Amino acid sequence: MKLTLYTDYSLRVLLYLADKPGSTATISEITEYYHISRNHLVKVVHNLGLNEFITTTRGKNGGIRLARPAAEIYLSEVVLKTEPDMELLECFNPNTDKCVISATCRLKSILHESRAAFMQVLEKNTLADAVKPNPTGPISQLVNISNLEP
Repeated sequence: MKLTLYTDYSLRVLLYLADKPGSTATISEITEYYHISRNHLVKVVHNLGLNEFITTTRGKNGGIRLARPAAEIYLSEVVLKTEPDMELLECFNPNTDKCVISATCRLKSILHESRAAFMQVLEKNTLADAVKPNPTGPISQLVNISNLEP
């Protein structure tokens, strides 16, 4: 299973903002930090605002910030609002299922169970759980993946 780039960018924006509680950030600031396309990020930020994950303020002192505390934003909620669908295979959707073994295939139920387990983990974790407190600023020190705890 692979999340879309859109979801990846959405999570990155939220992580960046969660590391700056109560502060605002600009799209330019975030695009420079992550080295990602401003055009893509504008669309992501717009959608995050529509889904009430962030608030946006226009003008000279404007910017974006989390609409609620990071501890109240569940990762599952973000993924469900940003992924176009969670269908792992064609057969997950009865309207598009053209697989000749669908009626007898047991793989579909195994993958349904796997997807449910994936979502259960996201349902119990918030944005705050995903952000390691960093006293020097928004995620300014890159994390060595080999040092992360499971």
